[in-house]
This record gives sequence, structure tokens and C-alpha cells, in this order.
Amino acid sequence: MFRLVLLVSCVLAAGGVVPAQTAPALHLEREIPLPQVAGRIDHLSADVAGSRVFVAALGNGTVEVVDLHLGRRVSRIDGLHEPQGVLYLAANKTLYVADGDDGKVRSFDGHTLLPLKTVSLGEDADDLRYDPMRGQVLAGYGTGGIAMLGLDLTRRADLRLPVHPEAFEVSADGKQLFVNLPHNRSIGQIDLTTRAVNAQWANPGAEANYPMALDAAGERLYVACREPGELVALNPATGAVLGHIPTVGDADDMFYDLARGVLYVIGGEGYVDVVRPGSGGKMQSIAHVTTQSGARTGLLVPEWNQLLVAAPQRGQTPARLLVYLIAGH
Repeated sequence: MFRLVLLVSCVLAAGGVVPAQTAPALHLEREIPLPQVAGRIDHLSADVAGSRVFVAALGNGTVEVVDLHLGRRVSRIDGLHEPQGVLYLAANKTLYVADGDDGKVRSFDGHTLLPLKTVSLGEDADDLRYDPMRGQVLAGYGTGGIAMLGLDLTRRADLRLPVHPEAFEVSADGKQLFVNLPHNRSIGQIDLTTRAVNAQWANPGAEANYPMALDAAGERLYVACREPGELVALNPATGAVLGHIPTVGDADDMFYDLARGVLYVIGGEGYVDVVRPGSGGKMQSIAHVTTQSGARTGLLVPEWNQLLVAAPQRGQTPARLLVYLIAGH
């Protein structure tokens, strides 16, 4: 059964905020240049065993391949059309890339980077997620849809939505999918077993809810809003707002760190906010780390104990991958 989780206004008072600590949670370990990369940078994915990071250089029409061990870009995939979502799967050593301009999802051999398959979703192929329970790739696209794709990019089914989906997350048990729908200011909750979609959607008044994260236990759903910059904690079973806290503006990526029990909110305003969730929906800001204006996407790689932030070119400063070492518990 499908239910719509209502995201009420990001400025509603719901739950207290604990004063921030001063100790930093992130340390800038190094910067890796991304030469000849212009324009906006979108999402990232990692090949953990191979120490590689794939960076969707949307404005450049490329995917940049960075070797973290060597500390430099080692390759790139050219000729793309606004690459937005990237997803590397170690299981089949395949890279998937979603192109916004031509609406296609492409797969590439993870070793040679040669193209394998292509599927056309129509328009604005965007975010990608892996559904391990069903062995499939989920791809948001168009004016309102999520395609369920086999690993060979065969099109299995489509989940129809009222507006274009932004961030979405599969629940830990694999049964549910939560979807941010900022263009009608709501969050959708889909039953992945039945694939049922309810056509009735509400408009509760939240503004620009883009990034999303779930805690490991599935007890909290976190959504970052841009207007104003607020982080909201919700009950994923009922949609009730449990708490909120001011956060960095222009947020586009957010990650839950299981080992430390904190959230990293990456915003184009030029900061990463580190937030520790507490009981009853309360949240504590523990760090406000400077990055760079426009750096609003990144990737948490727990196996490397690192948070990566993609910084676009600014003037004479080239695009860079900012590598932050994460402090201990």
C-alpha cells in the first residue's frame, strides 16, 4: 500500500535544539584537482575496492574518475549529456550514469570504462539508487517517474509520480521507498513490493526539500530544505515532524554516518553541517565546516573514513575534490 508522507513547513517549531559544540568533526586532508572541468558538478559514487571515485561533472558533460590512492584524476568518460546520477556497483563491476539532457541511463564496464548498454527514459534522467533486495537500479526521471531497471538496464516497471523526483532512499528492510518531491512540497512513500502508487497528493507547504537520509534503524527520516535552510526530522511511519534545526543553505546531498550517529549536510552556501540527532527528534549542531561556494554535492565513504565534497571551478581556482577525514566517535 502506498502512503503519502506530508512534509510540513520547514519553519514549524517542533522539537528543541541543543547548543553547538566547538570541536570540529571534519579535517580537510587534501584537495585533488579536477583539471579542465567547468560548470556545475552533480553526484558521486565510489569503487571502494579500487580506491576510485566517479564524479558527475554535469556542466562539463563528463564523468571524472579519481584515484584516491594516487591522489589524482586518472580517466574520464566524455560525450555525455548533463550527467547527474552516478552509481558504481561492485557486484557486477559496472558504472551507471544518468543523463539529464537526453534522458538516458548508460552502463559502462567498471574496468575499461567502455559503454555496455543504454536505456532511454524519455527526459531528465536524474538520481540513481541500488535496490539490493531485488537486484535492480532505481532511476528518477521526467515530470514524475522512477524506473525500475535490471542490472542489464532492462526496464522492469515504472513508478508514476505527480512531479519530478529528487533524492530518494530505500528503507533498510527493502520494503519501502521514500521520495522527495520538492515541486509539490511533499514526500512520497512507496511500497516496493506491490509497486502501488496513490494518485492523491497533498501540498503541505514545505519549500525546496531536496536531499534526504534515513537512519540505520529506519526510525527517522531526515530532509533538508533550502527555503529556508532547515533540517527536518520526521517519523517515517506517520510523516509527523519530530524536530527541526537551521542548516546550511542550498543543500543538495546529505548522509547518515552509522558509526558516529551523525548527519552530514552539504550545501552550496559553502559549508558542511555536522548534526547529531538526539531523542525525541531533537538535533545538535556539532560543526559548521567551511568548503567552497557552490560545493553542494559529495559522498560519505565509511570504509575510507572520509567525506568527499565536489567543489566546482571558481575563477582561476580549478574544480577540486575536497577530501575530509572524519574525526572519531
